[in-house]
Amino acid sequence: MDQAALNPVIQILVVMTVFSLLPFVFCAMTSFMRFVIVFSMLKTAMGTQQVPPAIVIIGLSIILTFYTMGTTFGKMYEMGSVPYQKNHDIVQAINEGSKPLKEFMLKQTRESDLTFFVELTHKTRPKSPDELSIWEVAPAYIVSELKTSFEISFVIFVPFIILDLVIANILLALGMFMLSPTIISMPFKLLIFIAVDGWALIVQGLVTSYN
Repeated sequence: MDQAALNPVIQILVVMTVFSLLPFVFCAMTSFMRFVIVFSMLKTAMGTQQVPPAIVIIGLSIILTFYTMGTTFGKMYEMGSVPYQKNHDIVQAINEGSKPLKEFMLKQTRESDLTFFVELTHKTRPKSPDELSIWEVAPAYIVSELKTSFEISFVIFVPFIILDLVIANILLALGMFMLSPTIISMPFKLLIFIAVDGWALIVQGLVTSYN
C-alpha cells in the first residue's frame, strides 16, 4: 500500500502506534530482558537490597543491549529505510525493518516454545522461517528468554545460598540466635564477589551468550 493513498490522519495514527510500541519492543523483544532479570536476581542473591539502584541496573542493561544488538539495529534501519525512501510505504518499511529482529529472536528461541505458538496460529507447519511473522516469534522468544534468565540466575544464586547456610550454622553453633545471618554474610559475599571480579564475569558471560 502506498503511503500517498492513505489518509493523513491514518498516517499519523500508524506512526504514533509504532512509536508507542517501541518501549515494549525494546524491553521484551531484545536482549534487554535477560540482562535486567539476571542483574536484579544478582542484587537479590547478594542481599544488598537497594544497591546498586534500579536505575543503574536498567542503565547498564540498556547499554549492553545496544552493544549486543548494534548490528541487528543497524540492519533494521537499513532494510526499513530502503522501501520508505523508494515509495514512502510505512507498512512495507516496518515489515522489512522487522526481519533482522525476527532473525535475532529465532536464534535465541527454543524449538519447543516456537512450535507451541506456531501450532496455535498455523494449521499446517510453515516451510520456512520467512512464513512466520514477528508477532508469532515474539511470545516464543519471551518465554525462552524468561527460562534462560532464570537458569542463569539459579547458577548465580547457589554460591550465595551456600555462604548463607555456612554463616547461619556457625552462628547457631556459637549460640548467637538473635543475630541475623544475612547481616554477617553480606560483607563476605561482597568480598568474594569482588575477589573473583564478579561483575566482569557475569557481564562477559551474558554478552557472549548472544554470540
